[in-house]
Amino acid sequence: MNRQAYSGKRILSWVENIGLVIIAIATVIAGAQEIGVMIEHRAVQLADLLLLFIYLEVLTMVGLYLESGQLPVRMPLYIGMVALARYLVLDMKEMDVWRMVGVSASVLVLALAVLVVRYGHVRYPYGRGEEGK
Repeated sequence: MNRQAYSGKRILSWVENIGLVIIAIATVIAGAQEIGVMIEHRAVQLADLLLLFIYLEVLTMVGLYLESGQLPVRMPLYIGMVALARYLVLDMKEMDVWRMVGVSASVLVLALAVLVVRYGHVRYPYGRGEEGK
């Protein structure tokens, strides 16, 4: 690898890490704000818990990416499932039947995608040094 390519790769790595730290800080702030809202209302709703769970998943995803340099495909799928579940919980009364069926089907598709990805990892594991590259 020539010197310019190495320098470019290092700069890109720094920018990536700074972006991840910003995402982590913003997620912690958002979680703290949500906890403040729950304290202010003196009530904890299921939607609040699901939102906190989304924040936790984002932090886990950032931590895994910082640790390994790779983003597990399942993490965004989990976040999507929880986000759709939260959407259902919050807006169920205003939703028509077809929208509810569509959102529920979307959750099912994401769950099936997680199963397929997991099956692929177990059945066809990466060889040494491959790890998704």
